[in-house]
Amino acid sequence: MTKPTRVAILVAALCASTSGQALAQDADTSQAEIEALRAELARLSARIEQLESSVADNATAAQTAQNTASAAQDVAKTAAATAQEATLASASGPQVTLKASPEVKDDRGFTFKPRGRANIDFGYVSAPGSTGADSGFDAEARRIRLGASGKIPGGFGYKIEADFAENQVALTDAIVSYTDGELTLQAGQFNPFWGLEEISSSLHTSFLERSAWTDVLPFERRVGVAAIYKTDEFMIQGGVFSDNSEDLPNDNTSFDSRIVFAPKSGSTQLHFGGSVHYNKLGEGSEVRYRQRPLVHWTDNRFINTDRFSATSELGLGLEAAAIAGPFHVAVEGFRQSVNRPGPLASPSFFGGSIEAGFFLTQGDSRGYKIGEFDRVKPNKPVGEGGTGALQVNLRYDHLDMNSKGIIGGTQDSLQASLIWTFTDYTRILFNYGLLKYDDAAFPTVSGDTSYDVHVFGTRAQVDF
Repeated sequence: MTKPTRVAILVAALCASTSGQALAQDADTSQAEIEALRAELARLSARIEQLESSVADNATAAQTAQNTASAAQDVAKTAAATAQEATLASASGPQVTLKASPEVKDDRGFTFKPRGRANIDFGYVSAPGSTGADSGFDAEARRIRLGASGKIPGGFGYKIEADFAENQVALTDAIVSYTDGELTLQAGQFNPFWGLEEISSSLHTSFLERSAWTDVLPFERRVGVAAIYKTDEFMIQGGVFSDNSEDLPNDNTSFDSRIVFAPKSGSTQLHFGGSVHYNKLGEGSEVRYRQRPLVHWTDNRFINTDRFSATSELGLGLEAAAIAGPFHVAVEGFRQSVNRPGPLASPSFFGGSIEAGFFLTQGDSRGYKIGEFDRVKPNKPVGEGGTGALQVNLRYDHLDMNSKGIIGGTQDSLQASLIWTFTDYTRILFNYGLLKYDDAAFPTVSGDTSYDVHVFGTRAQVDF
């Protein structure tokens, strides 16, 4: 309210008051009445000033509220723009996650992950000196593998890996796959479906080497095509293969299949399986089955059938396992029959093993995924305030390579191992084996082919 307006209001009020007084009284206005009028005018003036101040304060508050709302709106707009820019940046650029090794993924579904492993072995072999077999300490880089795996939009995937051990480069896996729900189709070089221990990665074995029967027979990666149907408890695998890429071209063709049932009984993981393998050999082919004493670094094969002619091989395998908390047990058996040309008798060889293991550290257990043993993940890994996982294992391993005139020898072994898994991706193994031979390939100076061999081995392992 302006000052002229305020004065006008006061004058009007004074006139109105004076006029009223004139009409109400006939006598002259007294001095007391004039003073009363002045007091009333002062009160009215104070009230007007109060009203003006209130109006001004309300206007300021309204303006402040408006300014605050405007500022909040500006902040919201800026935050939305920032979020949109972050979303666009995320969608337009690759995302990198780290789990032992980096995995790169883009918004279209392409992924790329480098992979690798190193197994460094050393130890001691003790055989009768008069056999002429090498004994003593030795070491080797058992596996030095590098490769990559990933996914391609549309359900496709790939895995490529090569081994650089022994100063050589050898292709291990080269796989292209397509997955639609529970069905996977794959082509390339990979392991046919031999059995539980052979299919399980060498990263997750209980001993330095797999059971003797898996190594003495020609279990190796082969080039082929396969189909795999897999649910949480059931899996069937089948494929057609030629031979390892290093041995191609040749006329060998194999048909391999495996079935697995893996139910749970309470918290116990069970595993039951069987496999069939038929290998048609090319004309004029020969086979040879031979085996080292537990460790790979020695070239001495105390089991050795030498080469003999063959037209085909037929293998039948059975497997079973159970994992209950810190305890596991696994048993497998495999029979290999060999057809020979003409009137030659067809031999049949057998191998089998049983192992049991127990974790000494609380909360640790052997890993499993349908059809194979998986990674051990320590409950309290080293580097996170823990000591890792400590596991002890025992195994009995039997191999009989004598049949129908083929004398390859027999091997019975008792083995023990101690495995210290520091983290998910690092561990060290200590292994001892007592191997008893009959009809061994190396006779003593007196002609004895029945004797014992002692083996001590250690492996340092890391993978990513």
